[in-house]
Amino acid sequence: MTGNASSTSAGVNRRTLLRLAGAASALPFLSRRGRAATPDDRLYDLTPFGNARILHMTDTHAQLKPVYFREPSVNIGVGEMQGRPPHIVGDAFVNRFGLADDPRIAHAFTYLDFEARARRYGRLGGFAHLKTLIDRMRNEAAGGQALLIDGGDLWQGSGLSNALKGADMVEASNLLGIEYMTGHWEFTYGEEALRANLEKFKGEFLAQNVYLTEEAAFNDAPAFDQASRRVFKPAIIRAFGDHRVAIIGQAFPYVPIAHPKRFVPDWTFGIREVEMQQLVDDLREREKVDAVVLLSHNGMDVDLKLASRVTGIDIILGGHTHDAVPQPVSIGNAKGATLVSNAGSNGKFLAVIDFDIGKGRLKAIRYRLLPVFSDLLKPDAEMAALIERLHAPQQAASSKILGQTEQLLYRRGNFNGTMDQMLCDALRTQLDADISLSPGFRWGTSVLRGDAITMEDVLAQTATTYSEVYVQPMTGEQIKTVMEDVCDNLFNPDPYYQQGGDMVRVGGISYRCAPGAASSGRISDLRTSHGDPLDADRTYRVAGWASVNEQQGKPVWDIVGDYLGDRPQLRLPRDTSVVVTGVEGNPGYGGPA
Repeated sequence: MTGNASSTSAGVNRRTLLRLAGAASALPFLSRRGRAATPDDRLYDLTPFGNARILHMTDTHAQLKPVYFREPSVNIGVGEMQGRPPHIVGDAFVNRFGLADDPRIAHAFTYLDFEARARRYGRLGGFAHLKTLIDRMRNEAAGGQALLIDGGDLWQGSGLSNALKGADMVEASNLLGIEYMTGHWEFTYGEEALRANLEKFKGEFLAQNVYLTEEAAFNDAPAFDQASRRVFKPAIIRAFGDHRVAIIGQAFPYVPIAHPKRFVPDWTFGIREVEMQQLVDDLREREKVDAVVLLSHNGMDVDLKLASRVTGIDIILGGHTHDAVPQPVSIGNAKGATLVSNAGSNGKFLAVIDFDIGKGRLKAIRYRLLPVFSDLLKPDAEMAALIERLHAPQQAASSKILGQTEQLLYRRGNFNGTMDQMLCDALRTQLDADISLSPGFRWGTSVLRGDAITMEDVLAQTATTYSEVYVQPMTGEQIKTVMEDVCDNLFNPDPYYQQGGDMVRVGGISYRCAPGAASSGRISDLRTSHGDPLDADRTYRVAGWASVNEQQGKPVWDIVGDYLGDRPQLRLPRDTSVVVTGVEGNPGYGGPA
């Protein structure tokens, strides 16, 4: 499970080494033909390796407690990304990564037989269980050299965090021992709240790609470096014994586009390839680091392209797109290769990366992405007590039962999930709208068939700082334009034009989608719920929420609460809102739910 190479050429050496590392890096439980899967009681037994260890988590979305979270049955790759990780689901995923002999592990990574396996294996994640696993991985690291880093979307995603603007997660993160992090949804609390949280955070916030606007710089707005206009520290150098590892932070590049710009009006973002290359070169040539790690919230497709264009990065520890990929992908570039990983979401996984570092070079990497099964890990008592204290003031309100579901409620997937179907129905019904639109957020936990739906469940789908509902007139042509724009963001063959998230969810209309078609030609056969073609010139009453433009309506969770109050037994009709075409044989399409 290690990669080794030797050569007099540094470029060839890195290329050979990292190709080997990418091929050989594996989970300890990956099964092979004729070999039994790892027993549950040995799932977290890792053989010590190398001389440095980094623990990586990302996209927990403020889920302090263990969760159910259904992985996508539709995660379509187009162009060069078709059939490549992370765009593989279901049986194709199981076969690609050798998980067929272990239903527990297949459950963690795929949607297959989700409800039955969720009942059997229970919830995953939870900070009390994560702390137990993290402490063990720290203690067992070779030479005791280990650190914990977080890839962002840590402070947002629950009603509690929304009410406290992430302060609860700062406290939990400090106890967990996160040393470095970058961000995305953290910015939606606004600069004042973000800086207040960072004052209390015991670690450091890294982001090489966040800069002051020219006007903000002229007005002497606060920044880490006024000369370069960088708002945050771009990187740190961490010593592991006699070796030095650089960790660069990369925040979500599209914050002012994906969210209301009013939250951070003085800052600009972007991928910033040129600045990244300059920083990597400086770290290697002037600082003489032995290895470079990028802590990224770009999304995996963007990271794969970045790895092909920016040289000198050994491994990208990625987030944002919520892809749980067991093995890193090795990407060649002009001077060698870079490994690219993504560590899932909702606290379900902990990545353990062991490095064998030599002088001036990285000799080998071993990567494992460990599912955090709450039934296999004893919760840490101190963290459990903290979580109970944090939740106590809102426990009565958050645990209020709104109804019971007669089917699995889930969100994650390129198109409508049942959770968003519920939201869209609530918007149409409560706001007397012809059509409803709900953003394709990838965060949001699952609720099993027959279970109660609580306000905490609803807030886990809707808790943002701009969740107000709206109703506005839109023509059929405008609706199609919106859908084409979102579809182009999701399925653009150039990853740098993908900004994350899934397709906008719809209620009251149906359509056909051809992910592989050209821009502005992916959406067709738009029809109303009555089966009539959507009239391009007719004006429809459209309800939605989470607009980047400021709204004055009620928060969407109140609308959903009222809707469920009239439906103690939630029964949704079979969703027929979208027919996906041109995906025959695409391993990222598991078929209609």
